[in-house]
Amino acid sequence: MGVRIRSTGTAGAADTTSIVELSGQAARDSLRQAGIRPDQVGVLINTGIFRDSNTVEPAVSALIQKAAGIGLDYTRGDRRTFSFDLMNGAVGVLNAVQVAGSILATGSTEHVLIVAGDTHPSLARSTADAEFPYATAGAALLLEQVDGPEGFGPVRTARSGGSPAEQAYVDIATMGTVGRSLMTVDRDPDFEDRILAVATDAGRNALAEAGIDPAGIALIASTPAPQFPKRLADALGIDQDAVLLPDLTDGDPHTAALPLAFHRALAAGTLAGRTHVLFVAAGAGPSAAAALYHLPETIA
Repeated sequence: MGVRIRSTGTAGAADTTSIVELSGQAARDSLRQAGIRPDQVGVLINTGIFRDSNTVEPAVSALIQKAAGIGLDYTRGDRRTFSFDLMNGAVGVLNAVQVAGSILATGSTEHVLIVAGDTHPSLARSTADAEFPYATAGAALLLEQVDGPEGFGPVRTARSGGSPAEQAYVDIATMGTVGRSLMTVDRDPDFEDRILAVATDAGRNALAEAGIDPAGIALIASTPAPQFPKRLADALGIDQDAVLLPDLTDGDPHTAALPLAFHRALAAGTLAGRTHVLFVAAGAGPSAAAALYHLPETIA
């Protein structure tokens, strides 16, 4: 048994910078691509971190669920959809894959929908800069359980001690009356090297357990810096031409980087001829997670 990506969805900041709306659009796109009804999604997991106006309550997952049109009917006999936020920075999507696998194994639902994405809390900008290095974008992965070897392998994690390397927070001492539109992001001078170290550990663990030759797989990784995935490929012995990136025009899509890169690769046909993708997510902590994905034959 495996957990397979049934479909993907994306949404960019052309019409809105609301991550609730963008994640909702991405969710609807994934359902449309898969040709399934909203009531066939039993669980929605939101992994986004930076949200509209620094919203704390209610759970942003519930707002995204509403925007996606999932589980809005409450008549007798209707299926229920449970949603929740799972926030672990750039690593959140792979954490959600691990949780989704446990949920699907129970047979309690046909599909689990993972949404990811971030926006500047002011909703006034969508492009990264030195003060806020994250682009606005939404993405979704629709997961299902299948028989056979295809799908995600075990999710392996790694972390190291010391400072978190990078951190984001609302500075209560200085925010005044505009705290809902501000976010402070601090990065250590060596943050990329420290994140690369834990990403390499997680990636090596996933490859070693699967016994897969790294020369024959594709790599999709977090993008805390534009060259980070290629630096990681070098460390893991993966060919540079096998590195698959999201669109980085507006900067780092942060929590959405992995699903955006996979969606882009599917659309471009760049997965043809490959059998596996190594997903590596890495960020603040420093922490990382990695999982090998066995591509379905229809893609490979």
